[in-house]
Amino acid sequence: MITIRELMKSHSGQICSIDPDNTVYQALVLMANENIGAVLVIEGKKLIGVLTERDYARKVILKDRASKETKVREIMSTELFIMAPDQRIEAALELMSIKNVRHLPVVDGDVVLGVISILDVVRAIIEQQKETIQFYEEMDGER
Repeated sequence: MITIRELMKSHSGQICSIDPDNTVYQALVLMANENIGAVLVIEGKKLIGVLTERDYARKVILKDRASKETKVREIMSTELFIMAPDQRIEAALELMSIKNVRHLPVVDGDVVLGVISILDVVRAIIEQQKETIQFYEEMDGER
């Protein structure tokens, strides 16, 4: 079973975050440059929210707001569902499914380690299944 910590080894180690007083436009530029769908909102060293493409679509575009004038803190998601690094990826998948979220911050105590996406988790589970299948095929071939 793969842990969140193991999953995050494939990440760059860089935490993509933005200040809550930045504009939504600045957050979108960051997400586009990093090719990500969510950014952590950190004030000082404290995680206070997550801004996602879904937040932008529902809270800016559909409400006819201006992204260059709207602050991140005005539309960010503040109900945070987080993972600890020693939890298993299956727990992340279950939480994402139950809470209908695509990104989970990873926090160890008070330290923000990064964020994982549903795509990260699905890829890891697929790889784990491939390895399991290969193991059993090799065992079957030894008979």
